[in-house]
Amino acid sequence: MNYTIQTAVTGEFDDVVDTTIAALKDEGFGVLCDIDIQATLKEKLGEEFRQYRILGACNPPLAYEGLTEEIELGALLPCNVIVYETDDGDVVVSAVDAHRLVGITDNDALDSIGTEVNERFERVLSVVADDQEPSSEA
Repeated sequence: MNYTIQTAVTGEFDDVVDTTIAALKDEGFGVLCDIDIQATLKEKLGEEFRQYRILGACNPPLAYEGLTEEIELGALLPCNVIVYETDDGDVVVSAVDAHRLVGITDNDALDSIGTEVNERFERVLSVVADDQEPSSEA
Protein backbone atom coordinates (compact mmCIF):
# COMPACT_ATOMS: atom_id res chain seq x y z
CA MET A 1 0.00 0.00 0.00
CA ASN A 2 1.30 3.43 -0.92
CA TYR A 3 0.93 5.88 1.95
CA THR A 4 3.47 8.54 1.01
CA ILE A 5 4.27 10.90 -1.82
CA GLN A 6 7.94 11.44 -2.53
CA THR A 7 10.79 12.67 -4.63
CA ALA A 8 14.41 11.53 -4.80
CA VAL A 9 17.26 13.94 -5.50
CA THR A 10 21.02 14.04 -5.66
CA GLY A 11 22.35 16.60 -3.22
CA GLU A 12 23.84 17.24 0.17
CA PHE A 13 21.60 15.81 2.87
CA ASP A 14 21.59 18.91 5.09
CA ASP A 15 20.87 21.15 2.08
CA VAL A 16 17.88 18.98 1.16
CA VAL A 17 16.59 19.17 4.75
CA ASP A 18 16.98 22.96 4.75
CA THR A 19 15.22 23.28 1.39
CA THR A 20 12.41 21.03 2.61
CA ILE A 21 11.90 23.06 5.80
CA ALA A 22 11.90 26.33 3.83
CA ALA A 23 9.41 24.94 1.29
CA LEU A 24 7.16 23.72 4.11
CA LYS A 25 7.25 27.20 5.63
CA ASP A 26 6.30 28.73 2.29
CA GLU A 27 3.27 26.42 2.23
CA GLY A 28 2.17 27.49 5.72
CA PHE A 29 3.65 24.58 7.69
CA GLY A 30 5.74 24.92 10.80
CA VAL A 31 8.08 22.13 11.82
CA LEU A 32 7.00 21.27 15.37
CA CYS A 33 9.61 18.58 15.83
CA ASP A 34 12.74 17.50 14.01
CA ILE A 35 13.83 14.00 15.00
CA ASP A 36 17.32 12.92 13.96
CA ILE A 37 16.89 9.15 13.79
CA GLN A 38 20.58 8.53 13.03
CA ALA A 39 21.69 10.38 16.19
CA THR A 40 18.92 8.86 18.31
CA LEU A 41 19.73 5.27 17.33
CA LYS A 42 23.44 5.90 17.90
CA GLU A 43 22.81 7.41 21.34
CA LYS A 44 20.14 4.99 22.57
CA LEU A 45 21.25 1.72 20.94
CA GLY A 46 24.83 2.28 19.82
CA GLU A 47 23.66 1.40 16.29
CA GLU A 48 24.82 3.01 13.05
CA PHE A 49 22.06 4.12 10.69
CA ARG A 50 21.80 6.19 7.53
CA GLN A 51 21.00 9.90 7.75
CA TYR A 52 17.28 10.04 8.46
CA ARG A 53 15.18 12.90 9.79
CA ILE A 54 11.49 13.05 10.66
CA LEU A 55 9.97 16.52 10.38
CA GLY A 56 6.65 16.91 12.18
CA ALA A 57 4.88 19.48 9.99
CA CYS A 58 1.76 21.38 11.02
CA ASN A 59 -0.34 23.94 9.18
CA PRO A 60 -2.28 25.55 12.05
CA PRO A 61 -5.34 26.70 10.05
CA LEU A 62 -5.77 23.26 8.46
CA ALA A 63 -5.13 21.50 11.78
CA TYR A 64 -7.74 23.69 13.47
CA GLU A 65 -10.26 22.99 10.73
CA GLY A 66 -9.62 19.26 10.99
CA LEU A 67 -9.72 19.14 14.78
CA THR A 68 -12.94 21.14 14.79
CA GLU A 69 -14.51 18.51 12.55
CA GLU A 70 -12.92 15.44 14.18
CA ILE A 71 -11.50 15.85 17.70
CA GLU A 72 -9.63 12.52 17.54
CA LEU A 73 -7.70 13.72 14.48
CA GLY A 74 -4.99 14.89 16.87
CA ALA A 75 -3.81 11.27 17.09
CA LEU A 76 -2.76 11.58 13.44
CA LEU A 77 -1.03 14.96 13.76
CA PRO A 78 1.42 16.41 12.99
CA CYS A 79 1.84 15.28 9.40
CA ASN A 80 5.25 13.69 9.00
CA VAL A 81 7.73 14.49 6.28
CA ILE A 82 10.85 12.33 6.21
CA VAL A 83 14.21 12.99 4.62
CA TYR A 84 16.62 10.09 4.32
CA GLU A 85 19.71 8.96 2.48
CA THR A 86 19.45 5.91 0.23
CA ASP A 87 22.10 3.23 -0.14
CA ASP A 88 22.99 4.86 -3.48
CA GLY A 89 23.68 8.21 -1.81
CA ASP A 90 20.55 9.90 -3.13
CA VAL A 91 18.27 11.78 -0.76
CA VAL A 92 14.55 11.02 -0.59
CA VAL A 93 11.96 13.45 0.70
CA SER A 94 8.72 11.67 1.50
CA ALA A 95 5.51 13.11 2.92
CA VAL A 96 2.55 11.27 4.34
CA ASP A 97 -0.32 10.97 1.88
CA ALA A 98 -2.69 13.14 3.90
CA HIS A 99 -5.73 12.10 1.91
CA ARG A 100 -5.07 8.46 2.75
CA LEU A 101 -4.26 9.41 6.35
CA VAL A 102 -7.53 11.24 6.99
CA GLY A 103 -9.33 8.49 5.09
CA ILE A 104 -8.94 6.18 8.06
CA THR A 105 -11.33 8.41 10.01
CA ASP A 106 -14.25 7.57 7.71
CA ASN A 107 -15.25 11.24 7.98
CA ASP A 108 -15.97 12.63 4.51
CA ALA A 109 -15.83 16.18 5.89
CA LEU A 110 -12.04 15.76 6.17
CA ASP A 111 -11.56 14.86 2.49
CA SER A 112 -11.02 18.46 1.40
CA ILE A 113 -8.41 18.97 4.12
CA GLY A 114 -6.53 15.86 3.04
CA THR A 115 -6.60 17.07 -0.54
CA GLU A 116 -5.38 20.54 0.46
CA VAL A 117 -2.49 19.13 2.52
CA ASN A 118 -1.51 16.80 -0.33
CA GLU A 119 -1.51 19.66 -2.84
CA ARG A 120 0.76 21.67 -0.54
CA PHE A 121 3.07 18.69 0.01
CA GLU A 122 3.26 18.13 -3.76
CA ARG A 123 4.41 21.74 -4.14
CA VAL A 124 7.01 21.21 -1.38
CA LEU A 125 8.35 18.15 -3.20
CA SER A 126 8.42 20.09 -6.45
CA VAL A 127 10.51 22.84 -4.83
CA VAL A 128 12.94 20.25 -3.46
CA ALA A 129 13.24 18.57 -6.86
CA ASP A 130 13.73 21.92 -8.62
CA ASP A 131 16.37 23.03 -6.08
CA GLN A 132 18.38 19.78 -6.30
CA GLU A 133 19.36 17.49 -9.14
CA PRO A 134 16.72 14.78 -9.58
CA SER A 135 18.09 11.28 -9.02
CA SER A 136 17.68 8.49 -11.48
CA GLU A 137 15.03 7.02 -9.13
CA ALA A 138 12.78 10.11 -9.17
